[in-house]
Amino acid sequence: MCSSAIGAFTFVLLLTLTGGVTEKMRKSKRTPVPQIDCDIRAGKIKVSEFVARCPPGCLGAKQAVWGTDIYASVSSVCGAAIHSGVIDNSGGKIHVRKVPSSSSYKGTFSYGLRSLSLPRWRESFVVSGTKQQKGMTYPSILEFLPSRTSRIRIGKLKTTSPTSTVTTPEPTSSTTTRQVVREATTTKRLEPRTIAPRRTSEQPAPTQPFMFELRDAAFRGPAMSEFPNRDYPPPHAGVHRQKPAIAVQRMGSLGASLAANGELAADPAYTWMDVETYDTPGYSSKPGLSDYEKWIVSLGESNHRIQDPEFWKFESSDPGQRLGLRGSRPWGPNSDSFKTQSFGIKDQDFIEEPISRGDPNCKIDLAFLVDGSWSIGRRRFGIQKKFLMNIAQVLDIGVAGPLIGIVQFGNNASTEFNLRTYRNSQDLKIAIEKIPQRGGLSNVGRALSHALGTFFSSEQGNRGGAPNVVVILVDGWPTDKVEEAARLARESGINIFFITVEGADQTERQNMVEADFVDKTVCRTNGYFSVSVPSWFKLYQAVGPLVKRVCDTERLACSKTCLNSADIGFVVDGSSSVGTGNFHTILQFVANISQAFEISDTATRVGAVQYTYEQRLEFGFDQHNTKEAITTAIKNIRYWSGGTSTGEAISYALKHLFGKSKANKRKLMIVITDGRSYDDVRAPALAAQRHGVIAYAVGIAWAAMDELEYIATDPDKDHSFFVDEFDNLYQFVHRIVHNICQEFNSQPRN
Repeated sequence: MCSSAIGAFTFVLLLTLTGGVTEKMRKSKRTPVPQIDCDIRAGKIKVSEFVARCPPGCLGAKQAVWGTDIYASVSSVCGAAIHSGVIDNSGGKIHVRKVPSSSSYKGTFSYGLRSLSLPRWRESFVVSGTKQQKGMTYPSILEFLPSRTSRIRIGKLKTTSPTSTVTTPEPTSSTTTRQVVREATTTKRLEPRTIAPRRTSEQPAPTQPFMFELRDAAFRGPAMSEFPNRDYPPPHAGVHRQKPAIAVQRMGSLGASLAANGELAADPAYTWMDVETYDTPGYSSKPGLSDYEKWIVSLGESNHRIQDPEFWKFESSDPGQRLGLRGSRPWGPNSDSFKTQSFGIKDQDFIEEPISRGDPNCKIDLAFLVDGSWSIGRRRFGIQKKFLMNIAQVLDIGVAGPLIGIVQFGNNASTEFNLRTYRNSQDLKIAIEKIPQRGGLSNVGRALSHALGTFFSSEQGNRGGAPNVVVILVDGWPTDKVEEAARLARESGINIFFITVEGADQTERQNMVEADFVDKTVCRTNGYFSVSVPSWFKLYQAVGPLVKRVCDTERLACSKTCLNSADIGFVVDGSSSVGTGNFHTILQFVANISQAFEISDTATRVGAVQYTYEQRLEFGFDQHNTKEAITTAIKNIRYWSGGTSTGEAISYALKHLFGKSKANKRKLMIVITDGRSYDDVRAPALAAQRHGVIAYAVGIAWAAMDELEYIATDPDKDHSFFVDEFDNLYQFVHRIVHNICQEFNSQPRN
């Protein structure tokens, strides 16, 4: 009995211990979470759903983010996780799930990171916390999609001497290219050996682009080789270099190997398997390489070398024809012969880069005039650049939103880059960081003249439909006069903001060239366009307020010039006394005045009313938004004929035409008549003026001078005109436009 009890107890104890060990083994077999780099894009990862760990410091990653909540797959996975609030800059585990493409990705600023806008992309993804679904197994090793075709066949080039040698890594096996690469990945570096290329009777044309062609086409930038000369060597041979020219030098990289069958070995950033399908790719990521490094390696490392002159000899007298290029000139940095038709579908898919559309609610052409004088010093110049980078980060730069250019001033002003140069925030930030300090004085007046005369031109990227904004940063005060240059800039429609850092105190004001230089410069003297910062170390505090002000386009008062800020309504006499021929002369007069203005739905708009005893709206302000459309609409007005009731016509135009005028537009009414009205004009004219309408009266032949003065806004001499013949109407076109602009420019600036 005792032995039976002991046996039973032992059996229960063994079961308990076995269960504990099994539970520990089950816990120990928990799938590890793979770590990814900050710049890894979701589109590069093969699986549709995975869990990964982001490292710390991804807030300053190079790869941008496109979208909000739902992100384009070209975005940084870790950047999207930070933007969505799943993790912070310290990193952490995230859950990523790919979803179908979206027709619009909205850019926002969230958790210290600015995402960009994008109209469409082929794939999307969402990021969430690491709460895993039950029964769902996530991969412990992430597989990456290939950046391009794994191998490229090259032609064998004929040489002038059989003793010429080519330096190439020694393959450990010569059976197949895949074997070469698989074995090469197990060693750190292969010793080069020299082989003599075999002379051939004919040289086959390459069936695919050269490796270096793909590399340079993908980057479209300066050569990344240690050799400055990128021109393909001319024919006729010579001795070549022993030293290899690998495009990207990186510790531990192997370079592409030349196999015995004349093919370049596959990308060294990946290991390869014999069987490759979509579900089972023939590659997996090598440890220790970021996605960005794999991109560089896959495009940059090539066994093709730039040799000394006279090395290669072509059977064709035209090397461009032998390589399939246009023209007889060898391809080099300045050649336009390379075309992207050489790419396959996969290659085009890989190098495709999104173009940020930008924030349409902040569509401005913005120029920063930055102080590069010696007085600012190198440290504060760096703070100034950091301020500009923060602005670029907060603004969603893009072709449908804000665009930024930078002018640096010292003794003179020079454009660092214009509005055309950078079309997204990330590239703009990198460019700002590289701006060197030029030194000199702080001649702000010259910088404003440069902005007016050169920077805001169509050649420099000025879009015309976007408000022009200038933000001036100056250390202390300008060393030249600014008033005249600023006046000309304002009258041209440029909105000037002024940021003074560590401005002059009472004892330093006597050293200033021009007192009250801020009020003499800015668009309006109401404080909206000026910012005073007590210290360079507090400049960062001005980022938010400045962005809010420059993006509020309704308050950019100086964008409104006399030619682009009005609703002009023509009230045309169609009575029987005018006649068909003279009516066409009046229509030509109306068209000539309209052509002097900038016509668009956001600039000046034109409408027309014809009247006799009755009134007719020919077209309203919202019907035609180009000069061509306005001219056609005026030409199509049909002569009515009848009596003359000018007073009722003014009341009708006030209700049916100016009743739909925009609140931020100047309302201009131009009444054209050839005789005395059958009704009273004084009361309707006063009602129009009380509603903010500026009235111009044009009388012809039998028009009554007293009625013209009643209709016209004071002073009468600037708003009423009389001509005795219809054929002399054209003489008043320039004068009327001049008076409209003179009145506009005389308005106070506060």
